[in-house]
Amino acid sequence: MDNRLAPIKLDSYQPLREVVCESLREAIRTGILKPGERIMEIQLAEELGVSRTPVREAIRKLELEGYVVMMPRRGTYVANMSIRDINEIFEIRTALESLSNGLAADHITDEELEHLQRLLVMIGGYIKEGNMEKIVETDIEFHDTMYHAARNNRLVGIISNLRDQLTRFRTLSMSYPGRLEATLEEHRLIVEAIAQGDRKAASKAAERHMENSEKTLLQAMDAMKKKNESKAKSKKKKAEA
Repeated sequence: MDNRLAPIKLDSYQPLREVVCESLREAIRTGILKPGERIMEIQLAEELGVSRTPVREAIRKLELEGYVVMMPRRGTYVANMSIRDINEIFEIRTALESLSNGLAADHITDEELEHLQRLLVMIGGYIKEGNMEKIVETDIEFHDTMYHAARNNRLVGIISNLRDQLTRFRTLSMSYPGRLEATLEEHRLIVEAIAQGDRKAASKAAERHMENSEKTLLQAMDAMKKKNESKAKSKKKKAEA
């Protein structure tokens, strides 16, 4: 494995294992550590400039989050995400998002509702600017605000874990033609239902949003696969010429 990870800055207020975990999580999300790639504790520790202990602790946490898989006598690998895995995650997340939004319709405060509405305006502005980084950042804040409005900490933790397992695909999905505008409209419908205190409508809006998100992600993955296959064929032709 090439030296691709930046050394950890030791001036963080967080425990070292958490800093290492976030660094590895981000490397997986951004594709620096690729699906199916073997995770070597010693090499990662050297790249990050830390001992093996925080790396080992971080890997265990990432396994619980679904980012890596530990295989007896074979080692640890960056998790591959199959279509079945995605289907299962969305199946569970759809049910939990529906519950969360329904609870938010019952418990949201005026301040939280106002914050959601401001975030929608911000996302709309970032879409016009084409600022994907800010879109993703604000989208995460939007969902976090709704989760906390449900007033169920255990539910927040479970949904966040499921969401994290798909974070590496977020930009791919949002970059799919028309998805950003559709997502913004779906969010508006969710906020409208929550604002009216309509638990049933909020739950249904969440379900539609998740169904559309899954559909778009699978379409984007298929398009990416075809694009990569086309590039590989083109490269092979040039090599044979």
